[in-house]
Amino acid sequence: MAKQPMLKFVTTPRDMPEKRDAEVRNKDFDEIYAEYAAAKAEEQASRCSQCGVPYCQSHCPLHNNIPDWLRLTATHRLEEAYQVSQATNTFPEICGRICPQDRLCEGNCVIESSGHGTVTIGAVEKYITDTAWEKGWVKPVTPAVERKESVGVIGAGPGGLAAADMLRRAGVQVTVYDRYDRGGGLLTYGIPGFKLEKDVVMRRIDQLEKSGVTFVMNTAVGEDISFADIRAKHDRVIIATGVYKTRELTQPGCEAGGIVRAIDYLTASNRASNFGDTVPEFESGALNAKGKKVVVVGGGDTAMDCVRTAIRQGATSVKCLYRRDRANMPGSQREVQNAEEEGVEFVWLSNPLDFTGDAVSSMTIQRMRLGAPDASGRQSPELIEGSDYAEDCDLVIKALGFEPEDLPTLWDQPELAVTRWGTIRAEFGTGKTSLDGVYAVGDIVRGASLVVWAIRDGRDCAAAILDDLMAAKAVAAE
Repeated sequence: MAKQPMLKFVTTPRDMPEKRDAEVRNKDFDEIYAEYAAAKAEEQASRCSQCGVPYCQSHCPLHNNIPDWLRLTATHRLEEAYQVSQATNTFPEICGRICPQDRLCEGNCVIESSGHGTVTIGAVEKYITDTAWEKGWVKPVTPAVERKESVGVIGAGPGGLAAADMLRRAGVQVTVYDRYDRGGGLLTYGIPGFKLEKDVVMRRIDQLEKSGVTFVMNTAVGEDISFADIRAKHDRVIIATGVYKTRELTQPGCEAGGIVRAIDYLTASNRASNFGDTVPEFESGALNAKGKKVVVVGGGDTAMDCVRTAIRQGATSVKCLYRRDRANMPGSQREVQNAEEEGVEFVWLSNPLDFTGDAVSSMTIQRMRLGAPDASGRQSPELIEGSDYAEDCDLVIKALGFEPEDLPTLWDQPELAVTRWGTIRAEFGTGKTSLDGVYAVGDIVRGASLVVWAIRDGRDCAAAILDDLMAAKAVAAE
């Protein structure tokens, strides 16, 4: 009788890839988790219970066929596992690294509720695709037929790149426009190397270029080229700009020197530390935490990226200020744990009151408590009177979240409909906007969200565009 390759969660404990020691990893920007060896990946994949209703799959925004590629991995069929993985996910090696699996697939793993510990889905996904790259299974796209229709994509982040990939597979001519000098968006300049090493992103950009996607970099729409010109050049246009406008502090003294935006800080760090670029603001210390007392204001994943970056840059102290408690913070609990291990101090239930100095030298912090739930159901923070205290600081990083830029004004497109939050109003499932032939995907539609949702939007939008192009071709033929 053949040996059962799966359902080994009862006898095999959950085992994540080895995490480098905090005292070592907090001095460099290399990824903190080691790679699974083949035997370990197969062992951990074999823990899957192959349940009849795979909640891991249904709670994945891309509905990845996780049970199947776990089984294929466990039974030594790794190339097939990769093919199944990439069939629904344009960038599985990226999602395996940065998706909050604890809130998505792994957080809904059935065996977790039985006390056996969730399957390490993200680590196995990363292993499968890294192996595929190593073995040469990942190849440039070669469409069966080249088509004359062209699509312009504004934004080289995950949503735009996912759409570009799917459209090229169908033979559509694709041009991607981006304001930066490298593709990837926040994957390249927003997420630190210790979570996502940059060669992982760059090899995907290279694959897309070799597949025939044209990249037009260092090009800001509305400045270097007009939106109208892009529409005139292409049969369809996808807006995938993301959201980059920082939510600001409003407290007295918030305009002081040394109070900086998270996106500026992380971009400078990624350029200098991961690409070796010369960054004047980094060299001068304006966007460098070395030797400084750093306070990061915010509790999301961007704040976690900032505090962990500051530790690596050699800050003398790093504190994270968040107005709610640990249980109510929006960032990943796994990231909080990693940050604490690396030397970050979290100051829960606290908020800045004011800042002192032309070049910030201290701030007043208010203590908070959680009151009654607000409209969203979360407990609202309330000030504790008389609890203020002073905190010395040389660098304050604003990580309060992002908002959309006013694209209808910036691009001179008043007919482009937006929501009351300033995001582009787009049809669910297709991304169609109020402008004919113009679509929108990712954070510019959803607001600041997850990379995996941007990938989902990009893929769905590409499918909708292909349907529309086919319908237009049928009408023209009549």
